[in-house]
Amino acid sequence: MSKHLYFYNLKMNKISPMSDFAKVKMFLLDLNYEITKEDEESTLFIINAEEKGVSNMVIDCENNLIIIEQSIFSVKADSLEIYKALLQINRTMIHGAYALTEDNVVVYRDTLELENLDLNELEASINALSVSLAENANNFISFSKGETAVA
Repeated sequence: MSKHLYFYNLKMNKISPMSDFAKVKMFLLDLNYEITKEDEESTLFIINAEEKGVSNMVIDCENNLIIIEQSIFSVKADSLEIYKALLQINRTMIHGAYALTEDNVVVYRDTLELENLDLNELEASINALSVSLAENANNFISFSKGETAVA
């Protein structure tokens, strides 16, 4: 069963379902994220909350999915140790995972269903990044310098 949010449409004098884009925007504002860019046509948001480690996070709402992605650091040179450490970190994450782009940038990425998305689910996904960044900050700083994991 689909969960829809509704709003009162003054122009049509009736209650209408809220678009997925509007629902996600409402959730982001309720969670006090700064929306630095929004593009309804492309169904994209870019959000920030520096105190939570959220910096230029991309929220893409399309094809019944919400894709959450944020760049973390660039890998200077291929390193089995770094890739192994990232896979081990992924195992401990509650939501999302770290992935490697074609340009050797490590990103946090999570994908959620838009149809049943609720505020708590979106919050948990973004908070998972904050927790992981706090737990792994020293390693990520080392990795971004091309060094292996810190003891």
